[in-house]
Amino acid sequence: METESLLKVEELALKKYKIFRQSQLRYIARAMLASMFIGFGVIVAFKTGNFFYMENSPFTYPMAAITFGAAIILIAYGGGDLFTGNTFYYTYAALRKKLQWSEVGKLWVFSYVGNIMGAAVFALLIFLTGLFTDASVNSFLLNVVEHKMNTSAIELFFRAILCNWLVCLAFFIPMSLKGDGAKMFAMMLFVFCFFISGYEHSIANMCTFAIALVLNHPGTISFYGVIHNLVPVTIGNLIGGVLLMGFMYYFVNKPFLDAVEKGKDE
Repeated sequence: METESLLKVEELALKKYKIFRQSQLRYIARAMLASMFIGFGVIVAFKTGNFFYMENSPFTYPMAAITFGAAIILIAYGGGDLFTGNTFYYTYAALRKKLQWSEVGKLWVFSYVGNIMGAAVFALLIFLTGLFTDASVNSFLLNVVEHKMNTSAIELFFRAILCNWLVCLAFFIPMSLKGDGAKMFAMMLFVFCFFISGYEHSIANMCTFAIALVLNHPGTISFYGVIHNLVPVTIGNLIGGVLLMGFMYYFVNKPFLDAVEKGKDE
């Protein structure tokens, strides 16, 4: 039963809220770390995938998906604060009456803004390295970004719902596993699933778009394209984390959680 893991989710949400109350600046800094960690995953995924992309290999996306898993390991063990995971954690804590919904909304906004700031800083750092200036290196990244910016909003929305469902599971399922090796394998497996499936993750997209925009890019990649993608994707991610994770796990486990609370009172 996932009851123990849900208690950990509740504990994690309250720990994050405590950091926010102590220092909003530190909370934003942690959110910046999360998107910069995703930035590392984006770089290694697209650098790896580009070798196969240039050869028109069918292994382009599988290899990129495998290496992108580095991002979730960095976030889980490096202490970053990710908006998409927070949609689940804070919703669940609010349903359990451990947080007020007004507080939840504020926490979401601060983590999202921090993620944006981190993506922008990381993109600047990558630009200054000069590692992506050559067209033979960035062609795969620019091709993917162009497709993301030209996909219909309704398709992006539903891809985003499925994406954050998987991403939240990637953090949640390992909570019940023993040993870091098993946890990291499970995390990378779930991330591989969302990447290879073509789902949409708002923070990963932020990082990818920010990097693409600081490079020499075609006119089909623009700030309008960023907004066109991120608005439906962010809303979809929010719904995936809130409804399919927060509300769903609260609803199906409420009798067990109530029994645990009753046992504590006695």
